[in-house]
Amino acid sequence: MHSDVILRGRLNNWSQEMNSRSVLILGLLAFAAPLFAQEEEAAEAESPWSGNVKLGYIATSGNTENKSLNSSFEINYKPGDWEHQLRGAAIYSTDNNVTTAEAYDANWKSARNFTEHDYMFGRLDWRKDRFASIVEQFSQSVGYGRRLIDKENHQLNGELGIGARQSDLADLTDESDTIYTGRLTYAWQISENASFGQSLLVEAGSSNTFTESVTELRAQLVGSLAMVASYTIRHNSDVLPGTENRDTRTAISLEYGF
Repeated sequence: MHSDVILRGRLNNWSQEMNSRSVLILGLLAFAAPLFAQEEEAAEAESPWSGNVKLGYIATSGNTENKSLNSSFEINYKPGDWEHQLRGAAIYSTDNNVTTAEAYDANWKSARNFTEHDYMFGRLDWRKDRFASIVEQFSQSVGYGRRLIDKENHQLNGELGIGARQSDLADLTDESDTIYTGRLTYAWQISENASFGQSLLVEAGSSNTFTESVTELRAQLVGSLAMVASYTIRHNSDVLPGTENRDTRTAISLEYGF
């Protein structure tokens, strides 16, 4: 009888200890849950890095042999009030083993936001086209930009700048001049899986005015993979005799975004 009383007492004590421990564990879990949630939110927070890689390739054979390659990449880094962008592109085409097009582009842009809608920027633009009147160009510019429209599905940015440009021509001469730049960039998110983009650049100098229009239509295929159709028009006001003022490029590419 005495041993039963002792056993029951011990059981009661063990039960009370378990209840206390359960309350303590539940309390710790309740306290830790917001911390875990914050860690998950931090892990899921938008990375300052983003970008994409595009690749398009067409080859034909038979009576004629033609190969065409267009590729490009874009890397963006946005830490705080700063935005940095690096872009590059290449086009190469052959017809019956004879090169008919070869062009390269690269540019770097850094911008500093000083209000929600206003920013200052600096740009470096390099262009090379083996078959153009202006074989190679390098321009440097600084200026002011403003987000004219900044909505969920529509964005329109405008930029004005001033700088310098150096050009190498096909006749082995070169030109250097001061330039004034203007740029408009529009983006429209048509739907969850489709978007439209349009940009217009004007780079005016005493020796030549360069204009570029780029139109893009993007359709998401699966995950980070998309199909992109683009049409580019480039125009130079002053070119060497026997060469065209305007060049056009039509491209269809696969894009991987990250």
